[in-house]
Amino acid sequence: MAQKRILFDGYNLGLETGTGVATYARNLTYCAHDLGYGVDVLYGTRAAPGKSALLREIAFFDPHVGNPPRWLEWSRWAKQLTTSWMGLKAKAVPMTGAVIPTHFRSRMPYADRFWNIADLWGRADRHEYLFGTPMRTRIPQKPDLMHWTYPIATTMPGVKNIYTLHDLVPLRLPFTTLDNKRRYFNRVRRIVRKADHIVTVSETSRQDIINLLGVPEDRVTNTFQAVDIPAKYANKTEETVSQEVEGTYNLKYKNYMLFFGAIEPKKNIGRMIEAYLSSKIDTPLVIVGKLAWKAEQELRLLNDDTIRYLEHIDNQTFSRHRILRIDYATFPLLVSLIRGARAVLFPSLYEGFGLPVLEAMMLGTPVLTSNSGALAEVAGDAALLCDPYDVRQMADGIRKLDSDAELRSELAQRGLKQAALFSADRYRARMSELYDRVI
Repeated sequence: MAQKRILFDGYNLGLETGTGVATYARNLTYCAHDLGYGVDVLYGTRAAPGKSALLREIAFFDPHVGNPPRWLEWSRWAKQLTTSWMGLKAKAVPMTGAVIPTHFRSRMPYADRFWNIADLWGRADRHEYLFGTPMRTRIPQKPDLMHWTYPIATTMPGVKNIYTLHDLVPLRLPFTTLDNKRRYFNRVRRIVRKADHIVTVSETSRQDIINLLGVPEDRVTNTFQAVDIPAKYANKTEETVSQEVEGTYNLKYKNYMLFFGAIEPKKNIGRMIEAYLSSKIDTPLVIVGKLAWKAEQELRLLNDDTIRYLEHIDNQTFSRHRILRIDYATFPLLVSLIRGARAVLFPSLYEGFGLPVLEAMMLGTPVLTSNSGALAEVAGDAALLCDPYDVRQMADGIRKLDSDAELRSELAQRGLKQAALFSADRYRARMSELYDRVI
């Protein structure tokens, strides 16, 4: 029997900085490979500036590869006009080793073959806006299943199409995102009507999809998520972790609180900072994350000139007293930051799953997180829970975690047991059942 093949989109995998959805998609590719499926990944990066296979490989890794000659641009434009009604056809991306991919290793998916359609995501959005239908995509060898890991305005005719809806944040907390809510609502309604199946990552999200979009229960499967942290990072000695966090950021091992994630409204960073400051603990707070939408609103306590918490040196932000914001940390360094923290704070308003909570528990670091939704599902009884809208309750939790070593030890032990419920083996079993059923 021929090997079954699954095609995954590279929508989030192509981002320069990682996201939880990118981690989800990357883990899925390795999971499908472990289950014995052939794996292809479809990207939507820019086109190569020529017909050379080498330039196509270079363009996949670097958008600054140059512009094509004018005649080739016109040729491609004309071809798009005449063939877009048929759907966009992917081209294979050669992986010859001419470009050394080591730099991208930590964020590359598993793939037997890579494919690309130039500017696929932008073209799909424009097509949906103009015609109200998804952009059709094709590859030369049809897969047995197309798994879209995000609600994208694309579909692949002639094969099974399943979509992952991680959450319905634009509908549940519309004020925390910049999406055009009408377009988002129409898109997800179309997806749940047309898709062969819907996948999600928590019971909270599953119930939202059923209740808000009217999807029958048997058409939505919750697979949860899993985290697979390489042993070479997860099992570093305490001495090594201590040296890394102190040498890189001048932080003392187990003597700082940590938040990591995008700086955006749903992460509730503004209230977390307020709660931390009002807790009056001496232990520093470290915030690791890129600035995203409405970040200035979340960081207003730190940026207000009348409140002098921070000083700026050489374009980096350092804590004058207690708060340090780090724009980016490589994955190995982030693992060390999590392991070296006294506790991880993640009081988000709403999450489809909440990978930071699981990652912290897996690494033996106690967690404070929200007492509702998917975060409470993931944390179980292994974290200190608080109302994410109650600053005083959050401050009390921060003080407890800071001062009570026995509580921290107990939560760390519970966290390891809770994290085992989301093991890679259990995740593979859930995905195997889903793929077998759909294919």
